[in-house]
Amino acid sequence: MSTVNPEPLWRPDPQCLAEAQVTRFQTWAAERHGAPSDGGYPALHRWSVSELETFWTAVTEWFDVRFTSPYARVLGDRAMPGAQWFPGATLNYAEHALRAATTRANEPALLYVDETHEPRLVTWSELRRQVGSLAAELRRLGVRPGDRVSAYLPNIPQAVVALLATAAVGGVWTSCAPDFGARSVLDRFQQVEPVILFTVDGYRYGGKEHDRRDVVAELRGELPTLRAVVHIPLLGTETPEGALDWSDLTAGDQAPAFEQVTFDHPLWVLYSSGTTGLPKAIVQSQGGILLEHLKQLGLHCDLGPEDRFFWYTSTGWMMWNFLVSGLLTGTTVVLYDGSPGYPDTAAQWRIAERTGATLYGTSAAYVMACRKADVHPARDFDLSTVRCVATTGSPLPPDGFRWLHDEVREDLWIASVSGGTDVCSCFAGAVPTLPVYTGELQAPCLGTDLQAWDPSGRPVIDEVGELVVTNPMPSMPVYFWNDPDGSRYHDSYFDTYPGVWRHGDWITLTSRGSVVIHGRSDSTLNRQGVRMGSADIYEAVERLPEIKESLVIGIEQPDGGYWMPLFVHLTPGAVLDQALLDRIKQTIREELSPRHVPDEVIEVPGVPHTLTGKRIEVPVKRLLQGTPLEKAVNPGSIDNLDLLPFYEDLARKRS
Repeated sequence: MSTVNPEPLWRPDPQCLAEAQVTRFQTWAAERHGAPSDGGYPALHRWSVSELETFWTAVTEWFDVRFTSPYARVLGDRAMPGAQWFPGATLNYAEHALRAATTRANEPALLYVDETHEPRLVTWSELRRQVGSLAAELRRLGVRPGDRVSAYLPNIPQAVVALLATAAVGGVWTSCAPDFGARSVLDRFQQVEPVILFTVDGYRYGGKEHDRRDVVAELRGELPTLRAVVHIPLLGTETPEGALDWSDLTAGDQAPAFEQVTFDHPLWVLYSSGTTGLPKAIVQSQGGILLEHLKQLGLHCDLGPEDRFFWYTSTGWMMWNFLVSGLLTGTTVVLYDGSPGYPDTAAQWRIAERTGATLYGTSAAYVMACRKADVHPARDFDLSTVRCVATTGSPLPPDGFRWLHDEVREDLWIASVSGGTDVCSCFAGAVPTLPVYTGELQAPCLGTDLQAWDPSGRPVIDEVGELVVTNPMPSMPVYFWNDPDGSRYHDSYFDTYPGVWRHGDWITLTSRGSVVIHGRSDSTLNRQGVRMGSADIYEAVERLPEIKESLVIGIEQPDGGYWMPLFVHLTPGAVLDQALLDRIKQTIREELSPRHVPDEVIEVPGVPHTLTGKRIEVPVKRLLQGTPLEKAVNPGSIDNLDLLPFYEDLARKRS
């Protein structure tokens, strides 16, 4: 990669520099904790990773984190995996998320928008009242600290209330979006054995109503640990027999009681699929998420009480959890439930206008779709409140940066960010005091010792390497569910470089301090920001009698698109005709997710494997990206090398 210094696309003006919370934090930390007063963000970042314990102490003080029991020290053990944060401390995430209710009771905590695009508000006092009422009802239903509470809900205010009430009682939250099919949901929820299930009767998407009552009935039948099911009539249907009605549980008027739990007490379970087996059930802690999200949203996103925070997401993606944490900074959170492009491609810009969003987050794919559809946000909408547009889900291509600059505003702060479900946060991305270079993330995040390593474990600059993190982060998983010896957790991140987190992204750290993301180095499917493991696809597709075996690959395209072909090896006598094509796509749409219907279904003579029988997804992905066969594959590890030229030829034809 070139080390030539290009002109930045954007620089913060002096007023932005002076007023940014990270600037004020650095000045304060220099006086109180020995942080460098000069050198700007790069110096602050170096201090944050070299003086890790002092940095996180400063974060707790700056954001006035309320510990009801004091901590013995910041890091009891810093080994990875297994770092022990703030031993002895007790606190509650929901208590911090609702603090603004005491000073801004009648101001909006939530703005809810559906496909009518008309915002409806929930005040801080109303949010606190509903959380208090629901938390009391959860306790009456026998929910105790550590019990799992699950939700099959869209991005609606009731989901936020349910999450906060669960956290208030010390329960463990877990959610899936209602466009997930029953099998996909059960693969997740059955692992954690929930005692409560929040459901809707359906949802609206693309101008249509989607009835999910049959799926809910299947979930109820397949989750034997459930003590109660709570019905939210989004489509107006009657409460099913044996279920509780949402309005009855949230009608009370009492202050929430917040269970004081240990710092490492589980807050929620997120799911990030590997390439084989069930999705990984990732457990993150109340204290770890609280601190990481305060840092990320307060210092990096520069959010505060005057802001409105809108990110297009669903409850099946970690960005929803991240969005809800905007409440920690006193920010008004904008929830949108609906299609990203209904009634037209410009839909999200209309929502940003109507809600007065100050930070608007979306996917790189949406930005590129707007560019292709000839959308003109600044011409057609009043976006004067929007000071930052952030993107994630996949790297934002250079053309996306330029389009935002040209079509939204020349002085727009463009924040391409990258992180993962695994930490429910960002490794690199938004810094309000640094310039933005086209196609690049601004910098590694505070407290995150982000490096690019070559295969030998040597750090590289201006070269492509594996994304690694050499210091623990508070939001790293405390464990995986049903992983008693920690082996699956260890194998997911620490088997390549012992004691160092390897995330599975190809990155370049530039000599300017910025970061370039080149896409996944593993084979997780990351479609429209929603991850799904290939194993989910295989399980669904290979139930069809005509499919002997399959191989699915997700490939980031140079134009910002994402090509996801499904290769199928048919049983003898089967034909890949239109009827079979339709059944394959229908199976994936209904059983898993409409987002993960493949772009193409291609018949192949066979699926290559390792010598131990694993499908070789990453080597095939490299072949399809144009890597020569001799560089993409270790021939000694493949069971049938004769199958590989097919994929190499396909890449050649597509180029």
